[in-house]
Parts: sequence; structure tokens; C-alpha cells
Amino acid sequence: MSISLRTGLLAATTAALSGIAAPVAAQTVLTLSSWVPPAHTLTTGQIEWCEMLAKKAAGKVKCNALPRAVTGAPGTFDAVRNGLVDISFTVHGYTPGRFVMPQMVEFPFMGDSSEVTSVAFQRMYAKYPAFAEEHKGVKVLAVFTHGPGIVFNTKKSITKVDDLLGMKFRVGGGMVNEIAKSLGMNVTLKPAPESYELLSTGVMDGTLFPAESVEGFKIDKVIKYATTFPGGLYNTSFVFMMNQAKYDALPADVKAIVDEMSGEFAARFLGRGWDKVDRRGMAFMQAAGVTFTKADAAFVNAVKAKTAGLEDTWAKAAEAKGLKNAKQVLADYRAEIAKLQK
Repeated sequence: MSISLRTGLLAATTAALSGIAAPVAAQTVLTLSSWVPPAHTLTTGQIEWCEMLAKKAAGKVKCNALPRAVTGAPGTFDAVRNGLVDISFTVHGYTPGRFVMPQMVEFPFMGDSSEVTSVAFQRMYAKYPAFAEEHKGVKVLAVFTHGPGIVFNTKKSITKVDDLLGMKFRVGGGMVNEIAKSLGMNVTLKPAPESYELLSTGVMDGTLFPAESVEGFKIDKVIKYATTFPGGLYNTSFVFMMNQAKYDALPADVKAIVDEMSGEFAARFLGRGWDKVDRRGMAFMQAAGVTFTKADAAFVNAVKAKTAGLEDTWAKAAEAKGLKNAKQVLADYRAEIAKLQK
């Protein structure tokens, strides 16, 4: 064997052995759970957010979207807290009585854009520590809202408050439940994915949703009428979160990227995605022949009159849980929305 050949073989063997011996960089797998359909903006948005994180972290993390939710919507906060899944989201109102502060963003007529109300909500969360106190046990990536709430039903056009009396509506819980009861609706608290069955079987006459949800939860074949309100009849607050222990175990540089992609970045990202599907949802309903009614000034004023006391009730409850000057915080939130909408 020639010297040059022996030298080449030795070099190749050395390279192979060094490759075997080289430490393989640890990769953190982040499991994602979603209780809404795979094509829903929340499912796709959370996956896209995690994939952006993986790219920015140069492959140090990997995202694994589970094929089925680890639990229903009401159990998701605890599932993330207890480590059954690493990343998910939930509606605050799906666990009645647990979250008081976020009900602030659910009052009527707040805003016409999910991006705007989500960013404003996140800014209030960051400014007032009492909001974080209610979320202990998880790493909050962002708080956000869906788009303006609409009244959908299978029976008739709703043009005034009296048209709502006695009708059976599915609601998601939280402040929307109190709003609906104030308006004389017969309400049942059920998670959004149950809407099709409730409406198609006639158990419920209608549901309160943003525009996106008619397509997202496939209720276009049963919904016939929609009533819209300036700024929405209500809103719904969400939290996007990570298991705290999983976050704590991340390398420092990956933590920094997570932090960079949390807060206002994530709130804006998720809100912008919701606005996009809300616009698509409106076009989808128009094509499906849904009859639309825009609430007039008399209808809006009647809603304001009937729901006026809810802000006082919320303020007292929020202050009892540690939020100082709750009415001023609510005023700050509205001011932030107004500033963002300019």
C-alpha cells in the first residue's frame, strides 16, 4: 500500500471517528395542542409562530403539533401548567370565575380589529402586574382577542333588543355571558367546537361569534341571520402560553428569542391573522346568502343602557383581586385602542 493511500485512509478514519465522538447538539421538542380545527387561524397561527421560533433558534428547537388536543378547551390552561403539553392557548371565560382581569376587554363596542384590541390588551397586561397574577404557573407568551362579536341565529333578523328575548344562544363564557343575560337572551355556556351540533339539532337558536367562526366551525349551512355592531357586541379574551418548566429549561439564547417573539409581537401576529380570516368570513357568509343587519343607533343605545352596570360590577371584582383603580385601567385600554386605530 502506498504512503499516500495509507495517509488518505488514516485521515478518513480519523474524520469518521471524530464525527462519531462529536457531541450532538441537543434539540428541544415543543409539543403544541389545539382544541379548534386544524385549519382554524389559532391552530395555524400557533404552528407558524413556533416554526418561526425554530428558524430563529437555528434548529435548537423543533415543533410537534399533536394530531389531537390533549384536553378540551376548559382544561387547556391546566394542561399547559402541568406539562401535558408545552404550548397552547385558551379562552379565559371557559373557566368561569377563574380570570377576572381579562373580562375588561370583552365589553361591548371596543374595536373593529383584532390586531388593534389584541395589542392594546397586551399593553395593559404588561403595564398592570395584577393581570399576570391571574396567570401564575405558565409562561404567558401573549394575551389577545378575536375580532368583533356578531349575533348569529337560525330564526329571524334581529333588529332590536326585544328580538333577542327568550332566544336560546350558545356563548363561550366570561363577560359575554353577562352581556347576553343583560339583553334577555337564554344562554348556555359551551365551547365553540360544539356549535354545529347545538345549532343543527335545534338545541340552540343562535350563537355569538366573530365573523371567522362561521367558516371555522362549519355552521354556514345552519346560520341564516347575522346582526353586526360597531366595535362588536362583545369580544373574547385569550391567552397564548408555554409550560413554565419547559421555558426555564431552554438555553439562554433560545429564551431570548422566545421573549423577543412574545408580548406585543405575538399579540399583533395573532390579531392580524384573525383580522384576515374575519374578512374572509364576511365574504364567505355573503356568498352563502346569510342575511345581515347592522345595528342602528337605537339598538346600540339600548345595549349600552342594559349593560351599563356590568362595568361597575367588573371593577369591584377586579379591585378585590388586586387591580387598583380598575375603571382607570379600563379607560386606559379604550384610550390605547383609540390611539392604535388612528
